[in-house]
Amino acid sequence: MYNRKNNHLSVSIVLLSLFLIGIIFYDEDIKSLTQFPFSTPNSQKIQSHENPLPESNINEQQSSKLSAMVEDDEDMEFPPESCDIFDGNWVFDDLTRPLYREEECEFLTEQVTCLKNGRQESMYQKWRWQPKDCNLPKFRGKLLVEKLKNKRLMFVGDSLNRNQWESMVCMVQSVVSSGRKSLIRTGSFSIFRIEDYNATVEFYWAPFLVESNSDDPRKHSILDRIIMPKSINIHGQNWKNVDYLVFNTYIWWMNTRNMKVLRGSFDEGAIEYDEIERPLAYARVLKTWAEWIDKNINPNRTTIFFNSMSPIHMNLDWDNPHDTNCAKETSPILNVSTPPNVGTDRRLFTVTTDVIQSMKLPVNLINITTLSEYRKDAHTSIYTIRQGKLLTPKQKANPDVYADCIHWCLPGLPDTWNEFLYTLIISHL
Repeated sequence: MYNRKNNHLSVSIVLLSLFLIGIIFYDEDIKSLTQFPFSTPNSQKIQSHENPLPESNINEQQSSKLSAMVEDDEDMEFPPESCDIFDGNWVFDDLTRPLYREEECEFLTEQVTCLKNGRQESMYQKWRWQPKDCNLPKFRGKLLVEKLKNKRLMFVGDSLNRNQWESMVCMVQSVVSSGRKSLIRTGSFSIFRIEDYNATVEFYWAPFLVESNSDDPRKHSILDRIIMPKSINIHGQNWKNVDYLVFNTYIWWMNTRNMKVLRGSFDEGAIEYDEIERPLAYARVLKTWAEWIDKNINPNRTTIFFNSMSPIHMNLDWDNPHDTNCAKETSPILNVSTPPNVGTDRRLFTVTTDVIQSMKLPVNLINITTLSEYRKDAHTSIYTIRQGKLLTPKQKANPDVYADCIHWCLPGLPDTWNEFLYTLIISHL
């Protein structure tokens, strides 16, 4: 409905420093590992529950119930189909932002709790995205939870999708009664369960979507990454019978110019590989993903979303007078006349739109790229963890090496990504 394609996006790339990006991405892997320590094959529970993960059921009364809720709410107005909700600007708003408070969401990991980790200002929490030609509906957690009754919402991809998953958990958990919500982590899954609604908000780890040597949720800190672009069933079997699927893949493609593509199978002990230019390898993977979706997903049950690229902000990418990566940034880029050049590989955006347009099943593209490029202020930077521990004062004093300019503080930018997702889900009553 709102996945309008921007054919005027510039196709440009500023090559990142391999040394710096190698260090940053290695940290990304370590932090992914330390924040989700799957030390045993059994589920690790927070506020434990015994019910198994449900098969979603169709609730025939949901549509009329939700419609009544919308009719009773005078503020509920959806953007018209003609409005590009991804085209707009950031507006400072300390009245309605943040949508939740860091200290009130017990499910946030230490990786993203920037205020708790020492950040002194909270301006990054108070920017609202304002589309040019319409307004986003006010986020109402209760309405979304009602919509998710007897259903599964799953984020699939890398740690940026996990970043968004944590955001969504915090956006809905406040409307769930104490003791009636739980979080379990098992294998590649992290599952937030809303007991009274028989609903789940899930994250599934698959950084390349297809099979790779980085798929183990416990041991994926690998700089020499290898993919199998035709092998997706090992992951895909976990995506069946899910009602809302939100995919992404980008950040793990950016530490090398070419991608290593395995000749054969890991199971067969294959070790030889070819090196293929990034956009070509990306296209092969997305075509495999698209073919799997078209063949295995029932569009009458499942709605598909795909997030575009979440950008990186580093010294080599934009005019940074601080020379400290993103560490001292406290406000967005407010000049929106042209997209900022921060090194995003927009060739992959073109691949994404081309593949989605060729698919039989409808896919909603959530175009987070340009609006996120403006948010150089919103990264976790030096207010995060490294190898399971908060950065030391010595490490914080060296942001060129230690600042995380990949992930985002919460509350923060991923909440806006979820407002887009919320709009798309709720508008289809």
